[in-house]
Amino acid sequence: MIASYYKHELHFKKPARTSRGEMVSHTIYYIQLQRGARKAWGEAAPLKGLSIDDVPEFETKLKFYCDLLNEGLPFDALALDEFPSLQFAFETAQLGLKFDDPFKLFENPFYQGQPVSINGLVWMNTKNEMLEEAFTKAEEGFTCIKFKVGALDFDEECRMLESFRKRYHSFKIDIRLDANGAFAPTDAREKLRELSRFEIHSIEQPIKQGQEEWMEALCKERIIDIALDEELIGINSNDQRIRLLNSIRPQYIILKPTLIGGFNNADEWIRIAQQKDVGWWATSALESNIGLNAIAQWFAANPYKSNIPQGLGTGSLYLNNIESPLYIKNGELFYSKQKNWRIPFS
Repeated sequence: MIASYYKHELHFKKPARTSRGEMVSHTIYYIQLQRGARKAWGEAAPLKGLSIDDVPEFETKLKFYCDLLNEGLPFDALALDEFPSLQFAFETAQLGLKFDDPFKLFENPFYQGQPVSINGLVWMNTKNEMLEEAFTKAEEGFTCIKFKVGALDFDEECRMLESFRKRYHSFKIDIRLDANGAFAPTDAREKLRELSRFEIHSIEQPIKQGQEEWMEALCKERIIDIALDEELIGINSNDQRIRLLNSIRPQYIILKPTLIGGFNNADEWIRIAQQKDVGWWATSALESNIGLNAIAQWFAANPYKSNIPQGLGTGSLYLNNIESPLYIKNGELFYSKQKNWRIPFS
């Protein structure tokens, strides 16, 4: 086994804005594992200001772990709890070595051509630009539109949602919101009541993580169904997972393998969520097509998957993404057997 990595800078087609700030590029580390003539790849892409492994020594640690593998240390011996994006990357690359095609990671219908329904993502911008982007995605066939909220004036955001609802009723298109923790606990309830007028499917992380009593109260009131996202970061044991879901009792959890430590950890979240009647969906965390492909195949292979749209539309955000068989049509993500992967760094 030979382990190596390649650093790559992805550039956004236009700045990606959330309530936490703006991004114009995203640093990716591609991990390559080689066994004989076979090669397979995984992707580690910690998000600045959010991932627990967004630390200055990240690349040094990555090189260290590659050296350990090259010295013969087994994967299971790597202590990666503090580096969830590396867990995801190494896990993906290992899966790719199991099949003749390194981009097939599971036995799953997505790889065979069955699409995955996804939401259309509307990034923060001016009210008019967000509204136009949402209208465009609706016309492109998306049945679920996700708006990033929390950075504009709240009344402006409400007027935007009101304008969208005047054209597209909830029986035709679902609206999801993602606040990225932007609301203050003291006024979140009032804002959720105001937003509920627009028949919202759910809102992700209305307040910042770590405020469990406030979040529990919001979930219990169920003004709008609440999905935990950032709240799951840094939780590595089943005892911690059970305690969190028992404490907050959300309606949904959002599973991002880059942020929570790969598919094995995501599977544990699902197992516990199933026991507590908590829904879930998978979302990419600004990965390139290598990471996006892995998440889509994992979701498609999951026996507990639902038919609701997944958050897997971020691959189209970049100017210089890895060329791949992935494409979006009519609000669905497809894997085309007529297209090839092109890995420039292998």
